[in-house]
Order: sequence, then C-alpha cells, then structure tokens
Amino acid sequence: MADLINILLRLALYVDLLLLFGVALFGLYSAKGTDAVLPFRPMLGGMALLGALLSVAGLVLMTSAMSGETQIAALWPHLQMMLLETDAGLAWTVRMIALIVAMIRPGLWLASIAGALALASLAWSGHGAMDNAWHLLSDVLHLLAAGAWLGAMLALVWMSRLDALFSAAHIGLLVNSVKRFEGVGAAIVLVLTATGLVNYLFIIGPKLGEVLLGTYGILLALKVLLFAGMLVLAALNRFHLGPLLERSLRDGQHQVAANALRRSVSVELGIALLIVGLVAWLGTLSPDPG
Repeated sequence: MADLINILLRLALYVDLLLLFGVALFGLYSAKGTDAVLPFRPMLGGMALLGALLSVAGLVLMTSAMSGETQIAALWPHLQMMLLETDAGLAWTVRMIALIVAMIRPGLWLASIAGALALASLAWSGHGAMDNAWHLLSDVLHLLAAGAWLGAMLALVWMSRLDALFSAAHIGLLVNSVKRFEGVGAAIVLVLTATGLVNYLFIIGPKLGEVLLGTYGILLALKVLLFAGMLVLAALNRFHLGPLLERSLRDGQHQVAANALRRSVSVELGIALLIVGLVAWLGTLSPDPG
C-alpha cells in the first residue's frame, strides 16, 4: 500500500510541476493576448501551491519509510537529518523556495524560471543523480522538454473550448498560438528523443533483450509506444488540423475545425499523462530483470 501511495504522490507531483513550467513557458511564446483566454496567474499560483503541498507529503512519506517512524515527534529528527544532510533534502529545499516564489509572484517569466528549477529538482532524486553530471543534465533536459509539451497541450485544450471561441479575435489567438507552437514542438521532440536515448544508455546500456523480460523493460517499451502515438497525433495537428483551423477562420466556419483540434490535443494530453504515470512507476523500479 505504501508503494502505491508513493507512486501516486510522485505522479501527482510530476504532473503538477510539468504543467507549472509548461503553461508558464507557453504563455511566454504564444500569441500576444492569450491571457484573455487563459487565466495564467490563478492557474500558476494554484499549481505552485499544490506542488508545495505534494512536496511536503512526499518528504514525510519518504522519511517515514526510511526511518520506520510514523509519529511526528519521533519522525522530526529524521526529517531534519534528511533536509540538512542529504542531496534529496537540498533538492527539496530548492524546490520549495522556487514554488513559494511562484505562489507569491505567479507572473509568466518568474513562474517559468521557478517552475524550471522545481522541475529540475526532481531529477536530483532520480537515476541521473546516482550516475554522473551528464546523466543528470540529460534527465533535467528531458523533464523540461516534457513539461513544455504537456503545458502546451493543456493550454491549447483550454483555448479551443467552444465557450472561449465566441469572437474572431479569440479564434485568431488560437490559430496564432498553434502556429507558434509548431517550431517549439519540433524542438521538444528532438530533445525528448535525444535525451531519452541518452538516459537509456546510461541506465541500461547497449542491450535490450534481457531488459524486456522484466517489469521495468515492459513499462519502458509501453512508454516508447505511447510516445510514438503522441508523435502521430502531433503530426496530424501540425500538418492537417492546424492549417484546417486557419482556413476556417477565413471562411467563418471554425466550430468543426476547433472541435477536431481539441479532440486530437485532448487525446495527446491523455497519452502524455499516461507516460508521466509510467515514469512515476519506473522511478520506483530497478532495470535489472532479475
């Protein structure tokens, strides 16, 4: 039961911090005036608050599992030791400072920087932190690219709601945001692919067959398949649904195109959340099939 709670907490924290960074970053490069449709400040402030609460719960759960203590009085010395004497404690402290800054001043620039720091802190407790600086850097870049993708998907789903498209100006905002994401999305795919391969080589090495025999390998293969599915949907959005929405703006018939784009991006977002769930699970497993 404790393992399941740990996985669920990791999943919730990963999703929250990915979205905090990704939504803030989307606000920086998307079309000017996007804040008329997306309530950035309350969204980012709420994500930062939730991330802080999940971080506190995760620290308490991890310390309790390591020490065997469940009462707060007995657990307190272990929490102090965890915070002051371990790399995980340092990462947690940096994350909390970044999240508090984002809560107090949830502007786009500050939230994106704070979100990036908070998200990068997750890599300090992953496989990369146990290997070398290059693996850690690859993990950080992988997380940042994933956050940029996930945040953009949530923002585009929000912007393509029919109740948000009541004027030509708002439809134009969606069209321009989709076009601006095209270049960013291509860079995200390149970074995710490159860092994914690097991380695989660092964790497992140039081998495949025996790894797939274990739970870790099966989940990793499923993650790759889901990522391939996201690439197919991203290509559909890039080469068909985005241009279709742009043409519909000129024709004055945008509902069908906006619906199609929203459904596609919603599925893409759902797949991305499944991948994050697999990552949270993989973080608790060893790649050794034995």
